Amino acid sequence: MLKLEKTDFLNWKNCLRLTNGETELIVSTEVGPRIISYRKTDGRNFFKVFPEQIAGGDAGTWTSYGGHRLWHAPEVFPRTYYPDNSPVPYEWDGITLSFRCPEESTTMLQKVITVELAETGTEVRLDHRIYNRNLWPVVFAPWCLTVMDAGGRAIIPQEPYVPHGQNPGESFEAARPLILWQFTRMNDPRFIWGGKYIQFKEDSHYSSKQKIGITNKQGWAAYVLHGQLFLKRHDYEADAVYPDGGCNAEFFTMPGFLEIESLGRLESVAPGDCARLTERWSIHNINPSEDENDIDNQLKGIL
Repeated sequence: MLKLEKTDFLNWKNCLRLTNGETELIVSTEVGPRIISYRKTDGRNFFKVFPEQIAGGDAGTWTSYGGHRLWHAPEVFPRTYYPDNSPVPYEWDGITLSFRCPEESTTMLQKVITVELAETGTEVRLDHRIYNRNLWPVVFAPWCLTVMDAGGRAIIPQEPYVPHGQNPGESFEAARPLILWQFTRMNDPRFIWGGKYIQFKEDSHYSSKQKIGITNKQGWAAYVLHGQLFLKRHDYEADAVYPDGGCNAEFFTMPGFLEIESLGRLESVAPGDCARLTERWSIHNINPSEDENDIDNQLKGIL
């Protein structure tokens, strides 16, 4: 049975704790919102949070806070960095928990996040919507960023390998765009460029920032941490135009955390309409090594 209750979490006051007895999520309501904890009730939080950012913050400055948030892409300053530091109204109908942010005064966009936790197990469905409250169309894409705690490793699926010349319709066309930023170094030891997977480690010994983006047709990415695996799934739309050269998934790290990001289609959104992106989360008691055969074996039956 689902249960919703108010709680304090670290320096956050008036948070909401949603649980089915096996899994819990904690969501801030005084700022954000941010989903600042996702864990099995007998496990550890997968998310990195910054409780020190709550106290004494500047209400006019955007603050990360950590956890899971909703942005709009492409990343443009200051449009993307709207300071979501106000209280967030919420609604609970016994099944879904919805957060409707105030309209952004500079962009006239309005974010809505709806969370639905399964009655048993760890499955969570998150519906992200961004409404255009302007009197004219605006071009943007929903962008969901999940800030994972330090010390883990992202597993990013590649497109299935097809030898050159075999199945010409498949092997002659570009299959898997990889997007690099000016600060991306492909020889960074935090990357493992494998045959089936790209693995990307959070390692706070390295001070530089790193980021890559891909067209993720497989529709999932994972993060191994604390002997468990966090699985994040979102659909790929073949007819969509995606931001940043075709990215529907991006990955960023700097000392202390790693972000797993999903992006929706980039489109012109009419006044009163919304852009939408759905994610599905789950936690699994598996701990695959860096070996790709081990990853394959442990992910069987999960994907």
